[in-house]
This record gives sequence, structure tokens and C-alpha cells, in this order.
Amino acid sequence: MPRLTPAVVRSLDVLELFMDARHGLSAPEVVQRTGLPRTTVHELLTTLTERKYLRRDDSTATYHLGLSVFRLGNAFAERLDLHAVGLRIAESVGRECDETVHVGILDGADVVYICKVDSTQSVRMVSRMGGRVPASCTAVGKALLAYLPDAERKRVFKKGLAKLTPKSITEPHALANVLDEIRASGLAFESGESNPDVSCVAAPVRDHTGAVVAALSISVPDMRWEQRPVEEWSALAADGAARLSAELGYR
Repeated sequence: MPRLTPAVVRSLDVLELFMDARHGLSAPEVVQRTGLPRTTVHELLTTLTERKYLRRDDSTATYHLGLSVFRLGNAFAERLDLHAVGLRIAESVGRECDETVHVGILDGADVVYICKVDSTQSVRMVSRMGGRVPASCTAVGKALLAYLPDAERKRVFKKGLAKLTPKSITEPHALANVLDEIRASGLAFESGESNPDVSCVAAPVRDHTGAVVAALSISVPDMRWEQRPVEEWSALAADGAARLSAELGYR
């Protein structure tokens, strides 16, 4: 277990609270959510504000993400070709099927959506770019877990498998069998495991070394899933993932 610097960990814990705080947070709210002493929170908020990772709205006495976070995010995106190329390919797949398309990467036991293209239809999957979902509950996540080395896969299993709906796979042995099937077929499926009444298909994305670095998925409300043969949904996802892989140099 690596040794972490407590002050840095506390600072990041505070900063990460603001990822989902659209209307900002007051100092007392940060104290309540972190359980840290008021003096500690005051010092952290003051430091983060001074370095422009947060900004304070004096009219409401609330804190919000600051310019330095934006600059870091931009620097990350500029260096991550996967984001820019993934969005372009996702938009192309979205135009073909008019359903929600995601490109996701694995972060521990979770999937993080780095690209998202919404369906134009009124009934569609609700998600957000940058959102995190337990990988075992999603097609895009299972497509990534399937290609993990055994030791890393076991570490994910050891943490326990999340249950988002009654259909979520929570038994490691059952999930292992599913992941073996995904490796054999190159396709991952999900039916109501993360979102009731939504089905998904996903395929892995490889970089120039052949390593699986992401996955592309199509999410479809069950009311429209039967409008196309499963082979057609699969072909759309597989073709999108193959095009994205080619853009990343995979041959």
C-alpha cells in the first residue's frame, strides 16, 4: 500500500466534492460532508481558492470550481487523443442509429465516460460525460473488464460487485464466465443491469500496441431495442470501435 500525504488527500477530497455540486457548496456543507474540523476546512478552502482551484461567491458564501481546474482539464483533453477522436466516432455512430453512444475507460472497478453523444429521441438513456458507473453493471465496463490481466480482474472482484438493479451480476464466478464469452466474441451486452428498461451493446477499442484502452457502447431503451436485429446493433458498435481503434493506430 503506497504511503499517501494526508494534507494532499484532504485537499483532493474537498475538491472532488465539487464535481457534482452544480450550485456550489458552503463551508459548513463541506464540513458536514467530509467530517473534517471547521478550521481545517477553512484552511483548505482558502488555499484552494488562492490557487484558483476554487472560487468564492461572496453574495452566497458558496465555493465553486475555479479556473485552474478548467485549465488542468483542458491540458488533459489536449493530450488525450482518445477523447477528441472518440467524440468524432461516437457522433458518427450516433448519426447512424440515433441512440446514445458512449466511449468509456476503466478506472479501478468503475467506468468513466469520456465521450457521450445523446439520442435526439425523447425517450433515451440518462447519463453524463465524466460520470462513473460500476464496470460490472454495464456493457462498456464488461467489455473493458474482459481484457484485464487475471491479477487485475481478481482485484476488482475482491472489492465486491455492485448491484444497481436486480439484474446486476454480483457473483464473481458468473461474471467471470460472461467476461470469457466477451473475449471470445468481442462483444459485450447488458440488459437492465445498470438502468432498468435499457439494453446496451459494446465493443473494445485498441490502441497502436493492441492494448484495449477503451470501449464504445450503444445504449437503447428496451422499447426500441427490438426494432433492429441484435446483429445490427452489434455491427454498429463493433464497426464504431474498429474505426476508433484504427484512428488510434491499431492495425
